[in-house]
Amino acid sequence: MTDFSQPTRRRFLGTAAAGVGALASIGVSGNALSAEGRITDKVRLTWGLSGLNLIAKERGEFEKLLAKDGIKVEWLGPFPNHAPTLQAVTGGSADFSFGGSTTPALAAIIAGSPLVFTQFVVYEPRTTAIIAKDDSGINKVEDLVGKSVAVNRSGLGEFILVAALEKYKVDRSQVKFVYLNPPDAAPALASGKVDAWAMWSPGVDIAKLEYKAHDIFLEGRDLDFQIDYTSYLTTRKFAADNPALVRAVNDAFRAEGKWISENSKEAEYIAQKAGKYSDQVRDQFIALIERVARGFDGRADAYADRDWADDLTAPLHGGAAPLDGHRHDRRLRLDGHDEAALLERQ
Repeated sequence: MTDFSQPTRRRFLGTAAAGVGALASIGVSGNALSAEGRITDKVRLTWGLSGLNLIAKERGEFEKLLAKDGIKVEWLGPFPNHAPTLQAVTGGSADFSFGGSTTPALAAIIAGSPLVFTQFVVYEPRTTAIIAKDDSGINKVEDLVGKSVAVNRSGLGEFILVAALEKYKVDRSQVKFVYLNPPDAAPALASGKVDAWAMWSPGVDIAKLEYKAHDIFLEGRDLDFQIDYTSYLTTRKFAADNPALVRAVNDAFRAEGKWISENSKEAEYIAQKAGKYSDQVRDQFIALIERVARGFDGRADAYADRDWADDLTAPLHGGAAPLDGHRHDRRLRLDGHDEAALLERQ
């Protein structure tokens, strides 16, 4: 049986990403940013069975880059999804969440967790989907009335389901939300204990093959706006005590993202080995990457016209840390802005 516990995997091939100065958002002065700026030489990073952190961990170049700055990396995991890594950071057993959905991060912050964002990543294509088995009789969102859908609580699965119901004007009281994490949701769909599942890649792609399922709602196809961002978080205190280390980690992830974008096929083989999914799923991912690589440039201007400061900063930081707009190309770039420069523009 395939392991469905992998975190967000919505393609290594991506749009430009926006690095957000957590230090700017928490009011650290420009003088602090220009100083040595760290009280530890070790960073504890979380990882899962797919995504940017997995590739960074497996290749080893990420650690070598940070070692040049005298920073030692300790990897903790694997974690099944973003929320447990946020708990690890809040509880003091890890320093950074592993680059997952923004929705549980916002829920944690709203609930009082002392977390701040350090960086955002925007992936393309957006493949989070709601799926149902082929013999379920569920072929569109309206067919979910009276049905049960597995989602991860306060996470991307629940978020995408709410968005789908709102778009097609289905009252959420007419659909049963079943709160399950990915390792439990997959067998629930397979056995018929739930009628549908809202999930990200690669779990959703694996399930479609193994359980003969299909999309009834696909984020990139059915939503004309970005609903979620991959995000990295640390505690407010860690960011204030270690501004230079936070910046170094952001830079190392940006370098790793550049390698992935330029070596997407090799990255996919690394992801498959860890995720233990089939060659068929792997080859579908590679084909998708190649299609996007051929066609993404034609859509770049539409993305470039978006006001990223409005999209990201206003809802997440109350306007505290402005983001520059970017022309998005077909490569994933963790484009880490200089935090001091961000402060100067406020």
